[in-house]
Amino acid sequence: MNVLLVEDEQKIADFICEGLRAKHFNVTHCADGNQGYQAASNNTYDVIILDIMLPGRDGLDILCSLRQQGVDAPIILLTARNELGDRVQGLDMGADDYLAKPFYVEELHARIQALLRRHCGTQQHVVEVGALQLDCINRSLNCQGQSVELTSREFSLLEHLMRSPNQVLTRGQLLEHVWGYDFDPCTNVVDVCIKRIRSKMASLEKAGKMVGAIESLRGTGYRLSIR
Repeated sequence: MNVLLVEDEQKIADFICEGLRAKHFNVTHCADGNQGYQAASNNTYDVIILDIMLPGRDGLDILCSLRQQGVDAPIILLTARNELGDRVQGLDMGADDYLAKPFYVEELHARIQALLRRHCGTQQHVVEVGALQLDCINRSLNCQGQSVELTSREFSLLEHLMRSPNQVLTRGQLLEHVWGYDFDPCTNVVDVCIKRIRSKMASLEKAGKMVGAIESLRGTGYRLSIR
């Protein structure tokens, strides 16, 4: 899952990023409101976490603009202030939840999971490419009535490929998206995960289901080719 964090306090940002990445979230961090607004406007995130007090555009201004643009990703507000007015204003403007500092990252994670479940219940929760259907709630790959379960890493990797069908994605891009750190040319975790996904896709084909194929491009990366 892709999370955008807009937080100017570096210690808090590091604390959140470390905690969520340990839960296998891919976290993008922006340290001021202008950068955060641009990131949220130009990219798709599963959850956006906004501090209210930011340099540049403040969190409420960003929230208002994103909702006016039609951005419907769940948004959690962070604030050091406990005033009722701030919370009510944020919720009235379209925020889905709020957390007052200080908080435990476990609570933030639980709230994100709850929002994702609720959001998936009201939005399309299936990524569909060709005959393949990726269920974002059950984390399973389905094809014409047959299904296989995916691990968290397998799900995130396949989701990234399915959201860009027939597009070449480098190992570095896949590694950063799924594992959340810079590409190390010596690691083979991407290749190992791809191998496991291919095996599960092959099990669907053994059941007579023609699905897509993950193609390797020597020296470049992978792409999901739809049959």
